[in-house]
Amino acid sequence: MKYAVSYQNPNSHYIDIQVETQSTNRSQVKLQLPAWRPGRYELANFAKNIQKWSAKDQNGNVLLSQKLSKDLWEVECKGTSKVVVDYTYFANDLNAGSTFLDEKQLYMNPVNCLLYDVDNQQAESQLVLQLPEDYKVAIALPETAKNTFVAKDFDELVDSPFIASPYLKHHSFELSGTIFHLWFQGEFKPDWDLLEKDFVGFTKPQIELFGDFPTKEFHYLFQILPHSAYHGVEHSASTVIALGPSYNVLKREGRYEDLLGVSSHELFHTWNVKRIRPIEMHPYDFSKENYSKLGYLSEGATTWYGDVMLYRGKVFDDAAFFRTFNQILDRHYNNPGSSNMSVASSSYDTWLDGYVMGVPNRKASIYTEGALITFMLDVEIRKLTKNEQSFDDVMCSFYNDYYKNGKGVSEADYKSVVEHFASKNLDVFFSDFINGSKDFSENLEQCMEYFGLEFQMTPSATFHEAYLGVRIFDNKVITVFPNSHADLAGISVGDEIVILNGFKINDDLSQWLDYFKDAPISMGAFDQHGSAKRIMVTLTEDVYYSKNEVYFVDELTEGQKKNLKAWRKY
Repeated sequence: MKYAVSYQNPNSHYIDIQVETQSTNRSQVKLQLPAWRPGRYELANFAKNIQKWSAKDQNGNVLLSQKLSKDLWEVECKGTSKVVVDYTYFANDLNAGSTFLDEKQLYMNPVNCLLYDVDNQQAESQLVLQLPEDYKVAIALPETAKNTFVAKDFDELVDSPFIASPYLKHHSFELSGTIFHLWFQGEFKPDWDLLEKDFVGFTKPQIELFGDFPTKEFHYLFQILPHSAYHGVEHSASTVIALGPSYNVLKREGRYEDLLGVSSHELFHTWNVKRIRPIEMHPYDFSKENYSKLGYLSEGATTWYGDVMLYRGKVFDDAAFFRTFNQILDRHYNNPGSSNMSVASSSYDTWLDGYVMGVPNRKASIYTEGALITFMLDVEIRKLTKNEQSFDDVMCSFYNDYYKNGKGVSEADYKSVVEHFASKNLDVFFSDFINGSKDFSENLEQCMEYFGLEFQMTPSATFHEAYLGVRIFDNKVITVFPNSHADLAGISVGDEIVILNGFKINDDLSQWLDYFKDAPISMGAFDQHGSAKRIMVTLTEDVYYSKNEVYFVDELTEGQKKNLKAWRKY
């Protein structure tokens, strides 16, 4: 397979793509555009961005072709030696999983826009980029000639995003035999010494956990944006991370902890997801949904360990680690959907609504619930083995016994390995907390106690969230807590509250509610269809949305100190 990428006018955002495949002894060739991208388990319909699709033979003669589905084409090629397909791809979306072209850069996630030969996915792929002379290319694939790269198969090709630009900033460091590259595109003033120190800090314990790093080079591709952004996508030998705004990225009180957090998370994915993979995605099928209930392993365990590795590597102190723990607890306790659908079923349903708001309070988060489940199982194993074993051993088993033996992980495998290291039947835990949606607050608090931790639940700092039970964005109600004052008074998702006790609301609903909290309240609103409605409510001290803070107890026992030392590994 040969892929040629070029463009004429970068401001049009159209990329010219040519795909060439061998067709000798074949009467038809089927060419598929991926329907989704690994790391985001939803159909993406990338084919909607394709324009001017045509197929020719090796001599430039037009071949008959037809579309068999929204993203699958069939080309008649009897008597030809090559099929050459040309098309343009509209690239005007800039995030960690997209493809984008302008006068400053060509940025591509090949899984968005490169066709594959259905019967020839294992063939070596060559990628040729036609670029201005001063462009540098950040990519994990080996370069065989200037701007020419080779991948062993289609899977490796589409798992290798790149940024081509004259403005790339670059730094590298070596650790445990692997060279780690830091590439930054966008407005950014790097402090290379600080970045290298902290990246080494969280990388070292990850390598120590698994025993090796899977690749000889690893590339961080950062898109630093002028507006608020936070997004990362994992790949086998690289990751793309979008973060902004630029002026806030390196500030400790700004987004620097986010930069470290998402980088550690995506690095952990190098093992967990890119190697340790649910059996349903071993290998990936790019043409359709790949359903799995193991999101609590793929994303949940990664969410937990991404932060733990920053803690073990002393990049995060207690306060910084607790801030990330607090965020997880807030997302759990402020999502009523966690009591309506299990994390396993929520993983299956990411293909429906995993990355959008969806209908109110429908489902759990595989990131949040999966992280807390990982934490609780870690403590369960530690308790039963007196800290001789932990969830670390579970992850190592998945890496050494499954990935290195060419196997994916099934739900039964996950349970079996956890029970092996716990030396205990965990049917009740799995039934209640993974395949069920039972409240695990009591279990969670017991796990925290093991390390001398506890948490305090206080009202949300936003008055209308805490005491009315609504969350608002751009003056519109986006969530309503079930059975809250708001819910019982008739406030609905999509409502815009505009008047309170005769006064106009100007982004100050909380302040007016607090002012009138001891009196009956009359609110005027418009529903999502523009109809006016009147809402009457009397507030009480009942709290709906909460703020959760983890902290150490005043005095740790000797046992808790020992447990904490084993957990931190220092």
